[in-house]
Amino acid sequence: MSQEYLDKLDSRQNGKEETGPKTEVVVKAKRRQYSAEYKLRILREIDECKGKGEVGALLRREGLYSSLVSKWREQRERGGETGLSGHRRGPKVDANAVELVRLQRENKRLQEKLQRAELIIDVHTCPGGRCQGKKVAQLLGVTLADNDLNKES
Repeated sequence: MSQEYLDKLDSRQNGKEETGPKTEVVVKAKRRQYSAEYKLRILREIDECKGKGEVGALLRREGLYSSLVSKWREQRERGGETGLSGHRRGPKVDANAVELVRLQRENKRLQEKLQRAELIIDVHTCPGGRCQGKKVAQLLGVTLADNDLNKES
């Protein structure tokens, strides 16, 4: 083994730290997002460039790649300023689906309300008051044991 390796091993065992360069952890790069105004401004500046190397200097100054600018040009040709605005990733929300869910919730709520109203009507129209105990218990959400029902009749 080399003497340098043995010295490093010895310094670690004695608790001494090395004075050499330490490993640096690089943070994961975040995807850059550009506003439509920024894209239009850069495209206008590129269109105004006349001299040799001006476009390259502009791209270096802004930290952009020519392929990105090409995509921006295509987007501008397809849709103007609206084509340059970002599009949301992931599944698209259908307006009809949102409305359907809302209507289903409302339907369920109204059905429960109707069921309660029918129970109230049944309590009032029960002949001789014989079935009121069971209906009132249902209305209040209380469960009665079979013994309680037999005592009532």
